[in-house]
Amino acid sequence: MRKFEYKPPRVHAGELRTPIFFYEYAPNQGPEPGEKEKRTLYDCMGKIDEVWMKDVELAKSNGTLSDITITIRDPLKDYTPTDKHYISIEHPKYKNNRYNVKHVQPDPQNNRFINVMARLV
Repeated sequence: MRKFEYKPPRVHAGELRTPIFFYEYAPNQGPEPGEKEKRTLYDCMGKIDEVWMKDVELAKSNGTLSDITITIRDPLKDYTPTDKHYISIEHPKYKNNRYNVKHVQPDPQNNRFINVMARLV
């Protein structure tokens, strides 16, 4: 029989260090094309994962090199991210970038967190 050994979860609350804001955008009024920020839907702390080095060649061929995965606490009924929402990350590396939510899934290792995949706009 195999001995039971506790394995801590891969992500814990101490790794959620980056402020993240979820926005909703609306089209500009008048003849000018484009969008403007409508309102902030949700803000939280999260962990940012970029494309892993082993997946760089695959990401280059798919055109997903600038995609990121964000791990946040599950907001339950407070907020549900959808593909119509945008993300702003308060970190010097991501300061002027806007990301569009591409896919949301529960974290398979820990049900207290969700993974949000986002694409650079």
